[in-house]
Amino acid sequence: MPDSSAPDSSTSATSAPDASASATPAPHPRSPAQRPPVFPHQVTLTLLAVEDAPVLAELETRNREQLMAGAPARAEGWFTEAGQRTAIAHAVADREAGGGLPFTIRLEDKGATRIVGRLNLSTIIRGAFESASLGYWVDTDVTGRGVATHAVQSAIAVAFGGLGLHRLQAEVKVGNEASVRVLEYCGFTEYGLAKDYLRLGGDWADCRLFQLIEPHWQPTAPGSA
Repeated sequence: MPDSSAPDSSTSATSAPDASASATPAPHPRSPAQRPPVFPHQVTLTLLAVEDAPVLAELETRNREQLMAGAPARAEGWFTEAGQRTAIAHAVADREAGGGLPFTIRLEDKGATRIVGRLNLSTIIRGAFESASLGYWVDTDVTGRGVATHAVQSAIAVAFGGLGLHRLQAEVKVGNEASVRVLEYCGFTEYGLAKDYLRLGGDWADCRLFQLIEPHWQPTAPGSA
C-alpha cells in the first residue's frame, strides 16, 4: 500500500534509534511462502530519526521497483542519503506540528536488530473526525513472515491508545492483495472504491478504501494532555 512518506500490542514505539540497526541482511534463500514467521516481540516501531537516513536510502534503492509501483513518482535524489535526510526532516516537522507520526519498522532476528521498512500515521485530524491515515512498506527480503501484520497491529495500538483516535483509514491500490490481507487480518473493513484516487507508479490508480473504528472511543477530558 502507498506509504505517505506501512500485529501485536506488545510491540513498542520509542523515540531512540537502535544503534545496532543495519539495512544489509543476507538474502534469504527461500521464497516468501517458505520463510519462517516472526513473533510479535521481534517487530518494533521506532520514531523516525535523521540517523536512519543511510539505512533507508539503501532500502529504498534496493526495493525501488516494488515501491515505485505503489508510490508517488520520486526524483532521483529521493534514493540518496541526502534525499532521505530531507524527507525525514519534513516528517519530523509534521510530527512536531501534530500532523503525523513517522516510524521505522525494525526486526530482531538471530541476535541482531535492523530496519526493514517504514510506517506512517499521517493526516491526523482532530475535532469532529479524530482520524488518521495508515501507510507502510516492508523490505522484500522479509515479506511473507508477518512483519507487516505485527507492525500494523502496533500502529493500531498507538493510534487508539496513545493518540486517542477514533478511526484509522487506509487506501490500497487495486491489485495489491497482500496489503488487503494484512488490513483485513488486523480488523479493517472495506467501505468503498475510489476511481483515479492516487497517482501511483506514474499513473492515476483506482484504490480500495478501508477503515478501522475504535468502538470504545471516549473524548479527552478538558485540560488533560
